[in-house]
Formats: sequence, structure tokens, C-alpha cells
Amino acid sequence: MSDNHGQFIWYDLITPDPEAAVKFYSRVVGWGTQQWEGAEPYTMWTNDGVPLGGVVETGPSMSENKQWLAYVAVDDVDETASKAQSLGATIVGGPNDIPNSGRYAIIEDPQGATIAIYKSATPDLSYEFNPVSKKFSWHELATTDHKKAFDFYSALFGWNRNGEMDMGPQGIYQMYGKGEVMYGGMYDTGPGMPMPNSWCCYVMVDSVDEAVERVKEAGGEILNGPMDVPGGSVSQCMDPQRVLFALHSKKAQA
Repeated sequence: MSDNHGQFIWYDLITPDPEAAVKFYSRVVGWGTQQWEGAEPYTMWTNDGVPLGGVVETGPSMSENKQWLAYVAVDDVDETASKAQSLGATIVGGPNDIPNSGRYAIIEDPQGATIAIYKSATPDLSYEFNPVSKKFSWHELATTDHKKAFDFYSALFGWNRNGEMDMGPQGIYQMYGKGEVMYGGMYDTGPGMPMPNSWCCYVMVDSVDEAVERVKEAGGEILNGPMDVPGGSVSQCMDPQRVLFALHSKKAQA
């Protein structure tokens, strides 16, 4: 297993209105955009000119479900997809090639949450998870059984536990990552949280308090927060197309 295997590397917003989404996130986060020169039209999100994801209109080519779809690097897409199936997952897209780019597949885990896997066509390409402002910084899984979910993703991507937080009646918040690097957390939904099993991607901003005001001004909705968490502040939001995302800022240094 290479150092890249199991690393979050790309993020596609699957939305019914790409044009409106570009206006919203450009205002809220400050991303730019860039057109990918491929066979199919594809708009990429950029941070200071560096691509970090894309925006895709909902449809059968990717997924009918509007969502932020996170991609995880793997050493071999076909082998990983086959292993996911053996662990109880369903392959809902691919494996397919992206000409002059790489190969991908979209997986629905055994509890119904969707994630994608990717292998670059560039053999020397390496990735490093080092969140800064305007980049994704946390990946949170809401699921019916976080213990089984962790076992699945650990077997698939080599993730390990990086600590946990007791949320009282809501149960344990399980943090995970690779080595000492934290990628996110997993928790159980319950009767008080009627929501689908799904991933929520957090974007780092300079100030969550300021960013939530931009969300409201741009037509989005604040679901929770801003609230303090260890090391910073977070807020869960819906964009105007009702796609879930979250904001994250670090605590100011004294």
C-alpha cells in the first residue's frame, strides 16, 4: 500500500444548477474556476489557481444524488472496487477511465453513503493532506453504525483510529486518519437526527463567523453553528440547491 492510498484528493459538487453553484461558492469561500480541456465540458474549482475539485450537473454519468462527492486515492481502482464489493459495498459508477487523467469508480458503502476512488494516470503524482484556507479540511461520516463503517473503510483504505470524543447521549465521535494525520470523524445517527447516511465535507475559511454571513447573504441556510470545537469553530450549512457542506476555521493564535 503506497503513501497515497487512502488520501482524500478531489471533490466534485454534483448539483442541479452548476452556474448558480459557482456563484454561491465563489462568494462564500472565494474559489476561482477553470475549464478542463477534456472531451467533456467540466468546470474545476481552484484555490489560487490550483484545481481542487469540480462541479458537475446531476445526471446518470456521475450520480443522481446532489452532493459533495469526495475522491480517495487508491493504488488500483479495479482491485479496490472489487474489494469494496466483497466487503458489502455497491459500485454505482465505473470503474471508468478519464482520458489523459486517470481512472475512477463511485462506491456506495454497506450503509448507503457514497464516496469515490481515483488513480491518477501520472505515476509520479503524490498527494499531501495539508489543509489551509479555501481547502477541504475535514470529512465527516454520518451513519447508522460508525463501528462497522470504520471497519469497512479501514480495510479498504488503511485508515486508523486517531482518537474519539464522547458526545453523551449522541454517542461516540470516532476520529480517523492515516498515521498521525487526521482526516475526519464518524458518528451514529439516531432518532433525533433523521438524516441519510452520508459524507459531509468541511471547507477551511479564515473566519466561520464571517463565512456564515456570506452563506445567508448568498441564499444558503445555516443548519448548525457556528460552534466551538477543539482548535477552532465549525458550522454545517446547505447551499441554495440544498447540498450539505460545512465550514471550518482554526482558532486564532495568541
